[in-house]
Amino acid sequence: MQPCPSTGKPFGACPGYIIDHIMPLKRGGADAPSNMQWQTVEESKEKDKWE
Repeated sequence: MQPCPSTGKPFGACPGYIIDHIMPLKRGGADAPSNMQWQTVEESKEKDKWE
């Protein structure tokens, strides 16, 4: 997992971002760091509409 885009830290809160599964769990994606990315809250809301 990459450091938080807004703070640059690899730990703690990341204001304005959430952790997103690249390949959704319900579609067979792994619950592992290699399948996770930072995503803005706005991007997450848009992605949730079509997932």
